[in-house]
Amino acid sequence: MAPRNTPALNAPFFTPKQSPPAGSALSTNPPTLFTPLKIRDVEFQNRIWVAPMCTYSASKGHLTDFHLVHLSAFAYRGASLTIIEATSVLPNGRISPEDSGLWSDSQIAPIRRIADFLHSQNQKLGIQLAHAGRKASMVAPWLVERGTAQTATADVGGWLGDVMGASAISWGEGYPMPREMSARDVRDVVEGFRDSARRAVEAGVDVIEIHAAHGYLLCSFLSPISNRRTDTYGGSFENRIRILVEVIEAIRAVIPSGMPLLVRISATEWMEQHASESWDFESTIKLAKLLPGLGVDLLDVSSGGNNEAQAIQLHNGFQVGIAGRIRSALFEAGIKDLLVGAVGLITEAEAAKEIVQNGKPGSKDPTVEIEDEHGATAKADIVLVARQFLREPEWVLRVAHRLGVEVKWPQQYHRGQFLKDSKI
Repeated sequence: MAPRNTPALNAPFFTPKQSPPAGSALSTNPPTLFTPLKIRDVEFQNRIWVAPMCTYSASKGHLTDFHLVHLSAFAYRGASLTIIEATSVLPNGRISPEDSGLWSDSQIAPIRRIADFLHSQNQKLGIQLAHAGRKASMVAPWLVERGTAQTATADVGGWLGDVMGASAISWGEGYPMPREMSARDVRDVVEGFRDSARRAVEAGVDVIEIHAAHGYLLCSFLSPISNRRTDTYGGSFENRIRILVEVIEAIRAVIPSGMPLLVRISATEWMEQHASESWDFESTIKLAKLLPGLGVDLLDVSSGGNNEAQAIQLHNGFQVGIAGRIRSALFEAGIKDLLVGAVGLITEAEAAKEIVQNGKPGSKDPTVEIEDEHGATAKADIVLVARQFLREPEWVLRVAHRLGVEVKWPQQYHRGQFLKDSKI
């Protein structure tokens, strides 16, 4: 009897079953980068995730066929989690008029279509829920000169009269002046995150990430530079993190207990040279120690974006050391149930391998010499990669080849697999 294609289960169309999923290691004893990781009820076949990337291409907050093609290209080529770009929980929380949103039930179906396709390929979909705060109502970045910004006025779909922030402090040149949020505004935001999370579950996503980085709304509350409030959401550390804590609690209450919850944070705003008090590494450690008790599973460690005067020097892997310091500080405090993700200009195979490699020998960096119960000295548990996937959608497969790891390819692409001795 001739062999027969096995169809994927529960797919509304024929597609061959991908088992194991593309990106799974077939070699024995692969590096940690290509070993599975289970978070709550969700298992990831490797440690490479696609970070959220804004594309300014949504239609009134609704994802389109572009997003289906864009996100699927990474997922079925082996990324173990693909995260939808910053998705606003309220209409006035979009960065631009063309940003993704999930404030309306009508926005569920386009996400569900993407989730259904990824699941038919045995892959996982995440979503980053966000509110842009004082960085809202801007035109798409390709419409202005690189390094500059311009507000979106009403004639191009902007909402300058409804931009809000922790305090009435503009982010910088080219950005709007926000109004200071009222207590009702704060409640609306928390409820917006909660309701968007509920919709995300209905849409079939596997993972939710809260965006509290890069100067957007939740990030601006954390920093004493951008938060000058005198109520219970300003002043002390406990007050400044209050809205983030309320958002985490609201989301955790409406998502399944088995669904992973992530938080992205700017671990430092790189303002130590310009301000006597700012959000810094020590602030992040203090917050990180609270997150497991709130139901957060992974801290996605980014940095900067909250002030135009930031003193930051970009280079490949420039945030990896920060992630390693946070992971070590958590281990030193006996906290081993909060995973850490590293992100930021991760472009090379060997670098990605070393970031998550357990039992890394010979390291001279004292910040990564704290061993966990598995003898791990990794700087992070996951690598999140963005722009490199735009250059190479098949980056997972290329990384595996460069590291000499045999991995599963999509069934339909089996003839394109790299030969053992080929050079790319």
